[in-house]
Amino acid sequence: MPTVTWARVDPARRAAVVEAAEAEFGAHGFSRGSLNVIARRAGVAKGSLFQYFADKRDLYAFIADVGSQRVRSYMEARIRELDPSRPFFEFLTDLLDDWVAYFADHPRERALHAAASFEVDTDARISVRSVIHRHYLEVLRPLVRDAQARGDLRADADTDALLSLLLLIFPHLALAPYVRGMDPILGLDEPTPEQPALAVRRLVAVLSAAFSPAKQPMKKEVT
Repeated sequence: MPTVTWARVDPARRAAVVEAAEAEFGAHGFSRGSLNVIARRAGVAKGSLFQYFADKRDLYAFIADVGSQRVRSYMEARIRELDPSRPFFEFLTDLLDDWVAYFADHPRERALHAAASFEVDTDARISVRSVIHRHYLEVLRPLVRDAQARGDLRADADTDALLSLLLLIFPHLALAPYVRGMDPILGLDEPTPEQPALAVRRLVAVLSAAFSPAKQPMKKEVT
């Protein structure tokens, strides 16, 4: 996270550093992004970056946090509008539809998510994905917990397994419709306009079949 010096930097300069870092990391990945390019685009000395952040990993984590917070703020507003008290898998379908649409309309956030997902350097990957996973889980865990409390999930459902699957599905749907080569199964490599919505419904159907309570058989009336 930033040093105390960062808080004293002019807001316009801070914004310039963030914008330059997001552009560079989104284009080249975190570990392969050039600090020289970031400094030049932001109009600061490269040494200044190390006054603002303890090291490269701190810069990676901060940029991942800034981008994740933008996505989270938008999706939390949509969650309130979609009414999370509805039946969980019905709500999840609509949420994933909005999720796919958000990344279609926000290429900068999509590029940063791709950079985090495809990062090859272990230290950089740990730095950025731990931040992104924190945001995911702080939003998704209460939704899953409340769904189980309402009876939308089996009482014995493994909610950690459900959360783990959601941590795979959300990033996949954020990127696969727009990044060739990610999805050879659900038709997202070369999607038609309706294909992402169809993929969402197939994935949610599998989750629902695995985690929904068993339907009680109808009792026959005795005549």
